[in-house]
Amino acid sequence: MRFEIITIFPEFFTSIFENGILRRALAEGLVSMGVHDLRAFTHDRHRTVDDRPFGGGEGMVLKPEPLAEALASLGIEPKAQRLASNAAQAGPPQVVLLSAQGRPFTQAMARELAATERVVLICGRYEGVDERVNELYCDMELSIGDYVLSGGELAAAVVVDATMRLLPGVLGNEASGDFESFGVADAEIADAGDGVPRSQHGAGGLLDYPHYTRPAEFGGLRVPETLLNGDHAGIRRWRREQQLRKTLANRPDLLEGAALSKEDRKLLEAIRGEAE
Repeated sequence: MRFEIITIFPEFFTSIFENGILRRALAEGLVSMGVHDLRAFTHDRHRTVDDRPFGGGEGMVLKPEPLAEALASLGIEPKAQRLASNAAQAGPPQVVLLSAQGRPFTQAMARELAATERVVLICGRYEGVDERVNELYCDMELSIGDYVLSGGELAAAVVVDATMRLLPGVLGNEASGDFESFGVADAEIADAGDGVPRSQHGAGGLLDYPHYTRPAEFGGLRVPETLLNGDHAGIRRWRREQQLRKTLANRPDLLEGAALSKEDRKLLEAIRGEAE
């Protein structure tokens, strides 16, 4: 998989690519990256990438011409032509505009992008990007949260990290992505085939359960006894209950779309009853 990032601050990404899982994924060729300086596609001595907005208002807007030239240099045609030429191909490139006005970026979207061979990320700046770039070139407009950043570079880093960790071989244990927050449901997880009962459920859209490690006692608090007795079925039940508790407390909005079994719903009802 390859990411292309268009930005006015290409140096921003240097330290991000040199650390952690992303550095290893790049070194092993599991993912490749291109960072492109938008100012390289200007033609005046000031390397101008922005201008005042039509209709007045505060701030500046990224001009369409440099962005169109940057996309053309990557072989990206306008959306209508691209969709027509890629109609018979699998995994056409996806052009993403990072913007506070975009759809919320979710784990489901990360999985969708991970199935694509090439993703182009346009980092907005100032008051935003000329809307014609969005209309002509972009397949989706994404936001990473209900707040405003100085630019799309941080958002691009988030999208790259969340997406690339879902690629085969990137995580040390490929099953890790199935059992963390927002992971897939049990029905979508293959059996390990080792005969050992799983000690956790697939998240099914819920938040993750609490984690503990040594020492068994810290600050006067002990690790829950259920996690220490080796009963895989008991541990699995405890973890599912904690997932439901965490989600209800911190992100109740996720429960509506979560993959809940009859047992989950009964347990959730009991947890809600405790608060009454």
